Amino acid sequence: MTIGGSIALIIIGAILAYAVNYQFSGIDIRLVGVILMVGGLIGLVVGIVRIVSARRTVARRPPAAIREEHYYDDDPYEPRRRY
Repeated sequence: MTIGGSIALIIIGAILAYAVNYQFSGIDIRLVGVILMVGGLIGLVVGIVRIVSARRTVARRPPAAIREEHYYDDDPYEPRRRY
């Protein structure tokens, strides 16, 4: 869950818990709002912990590529000369 999603859950839960005065039979709207706020808070804490722990890891550069070049004086397709 992202930080934005967690904040959205907190806002929706607060609206349900404190601003809605509608009654459903068998469903307590205020309890649903509190549950959403708690879930949003847990998601927010987890998101912040993930961001903080990701910044602690040191990004190391990969070792430079080793390039080997071979130069030969003789042409392999030319017959050898004997001096």
